Amino acid sequence: MDIVAVIEKGGIAIWPLLGLSILAVGTIFERLWFWGGILLKQEEVVNRVLDAAAQNWQVAREIAMKSRRQPVGRYLYAPLRLISPEPELFRLALEGAADDELAAMRRGDKLLEAVIALSPLLGLLGTVLGLINSLGSITIDQLGTASTAGVTLGIGEALISTATGLIIAITSLAFYRLFQAFWFNQVKIFRKAGTELELLYRQDWLQAEDSEQVLNDTLPENHVNLYPESFEVPKRDRTSPPKPRTQQKQDDQVNPDNAQIPESDRTAVPNPPGKPEN
Repeated sequence: MDIVAVIEKGGIAIWPLLGLSILAVGTIFERLWFWGGILLKQEEVVNRVLDAAAQNWQVAREIAMKSRRQPVGRYLYAPLRLISPEPELFRLALEGAADDELAAMRRGDKLLEAVIALSPLLGLLGTVLGLINSLGSITIDQLGTASTAGVTLGIGEALISTATGLIIAITSLAFYRLFQAFWFNQVKIFRKAGTELELLYRQDWLQAEDSEQVLNDTLPENHVNLYPESFEVPKRDRTSPPKPRTQQKQDDQVNPDNAQIPESDRTAVPNPPGKPEN
């Protein structure tokens, strides 16, 4: 039995089933092409970006930017394009990019779900309509006679729509589960790659903070006077409280030239020898 004969004998329900089958086949081939390109290249992209990030963040950024055709490349490039972000902002950029890319990977799933749900129902509807058509033309007097031989043939033809609907639903369900497995695997890969990249960034961030702290601790107290006016004072020193009076007195004793004479004591200072009093 060829396809044309099946379509002719399938009844009215065979036409929507034919449309659903075309949609399902197109979606399946598109998804196979999509996942094939991802699975072949994503591991290389992840390894290159992470290896470069361990040495030079600028090189890692360039590699991720060139790999933006891959979902994992766009995912890793999202935080790397930021200029010196804080670790929390770095993590938020990873999470936002992961949500967008994983949602885009599920394109076509809703269509396959609709095909899986509608195909058996349309097939059953075609069978019911075929049975009504076949049994509606006979009477009670014709039961058990040769005139009812065509009824069994009509019932067999009516079951064609049910078989067609089941075939379409089973095939779509098989590929739907396969694509779901690919998607869950991508979730694991994104989570692992994002965690490793964030850990590398946090380590460099902490090392940079420790280096800045050591630099601030080694600077002298009067480093503002020792450097030109263009020297940028660290924020920690700008907000430091002023010295107490006791500390100021001790500094004046150590450096008498910098000491200031109170107004009350200025009249008590004797005039230098040889200079007349006022």
